[in-house]
Amino acid sequence: MDTRRLPWLTTAVLTVFVQVGTTFAAEGQSDRESPDGFARALLFAGTAALLMRHRHPVPVAYFTAGTAMVYLGAGYPYGPVLITVAVGCFAAVVAGHRYAAWGAVGMLWAGHLLIAHWLYQYLPPGDDGPSSWGGEVVIAVWVVAIAAVSELARTRREQWAKERAERELAAQRRADEERLRMARELHDVLAHSISVINVQAGVGLALLDSDPEQARTALTTIKAASKEALGEVRQVLDTLRAPGAAPRAPAPGLDRLPELVEQARSTGLTVTVTTEGRRASLPPGADLAAFRIVQEALTNVVRHSESRTATVLVHRAPDAVTLRVDDEGPATGVEAGGSGNGLAGMRERAAALGGTIEAGPRPDGGFRVTAVLPTRTAPEENQ
Repeated sequence: MDTRRLPWLTTAVLTVFVQVGTTFAAEGQSDRESPDGFARALLFAGTAALLMRHRHPVPVAYFTAGTAMVYLGAGYPYGPVLITVAVGCFAAVVAGHRYAAWGAVGMLWAGHLLIAHWLYQYLPPGDDGPSSWGGEVVIAVWVVAIAAVSELARTRREQWAKERAERELAAQRRADEERLRMARELHDVLAHSISVINVQAGVGLALLDSDPEQARTALTTIKAASKEALGEVRQVLDTLRAPGAAPRAPAPGLDRLPELVEQARSTGLTVTVTTEGRRASLPPGADLAAFRIVQEALTNVVRHSESRTATVLVHRAPDAVTLRVDDEGPATGVEAGGSGNGLAGMRERAAALGGTIEAGPRPDGGFRVTAVLPTRTAPEENQ
């Protein structure tokens, strides 16, 4: 048995208090029997049982009530013995055994009524008479007080447990959201970079013998793309290792759109970018989402479209930024690899900001991705 969790200290304090308190209580109750060895043994048994009140609250509640009833039935003085019952029943109520606690208190009260009004003539002290009914009111108030305090403590404990569970659930939800964000970020980084590497590797292999210089250019592009991907992956993993730490490099945004376009062009894709509206800084979340959406859309063109041209439109309005990526198509019809979560990831990014994503074939052929991201929080974040 693990004794480290037993309430040794409080039980020892209660044992001393009950023993000493009973001595003082006996001095003012000359009509009761003086505490002898049997009385001391009963008092000690009751307080010693409290050592197990957290592990076995119901038996302890009934045991303390039983020892107190025997103690009072033997004619010993009233006093701290009732505290033993109060503590035992309190522990039972707090542990969720309210009916057992009420049963123990009721047993003690019924036993006291029987002793005080009917059995007193057969029990010590010999010259004892029936107790006054007014004294029973005091006992009743004492019983109600025990029940009220116990119920209050039980309610507070349940409330604390509920609040703790809600905090743990909220923390788990935040952790899940963070894992989802990290997974989405890694997907976007790796999907784009590996697509560039895959295309350039194919070019390098095809031209290795016939055009070594062009093959060298493809290998240089692979090196640059892999280095950038490793840097962004390292940044994400650093955040995982040190939660809450500031990233070492700023998150990418639309200011890095020229780099993204240049990478796409290195795969043989011709990208035209058009910007409309007044250029203004975006909130960090919207800026990152806008960059990743364009990145994923261009990656899908490289993977899934036979078109070697794409157009990117960035329209900035006072309260939103609209992104539109078009390609002429048609689809290659060839399995290009990947997880197939690109469009889902874009929708999740947009939804997290209260925006929308529309993706599908154009009436005149090709494919279009349109994203609308709210930016109304920009003035507050720039203050």
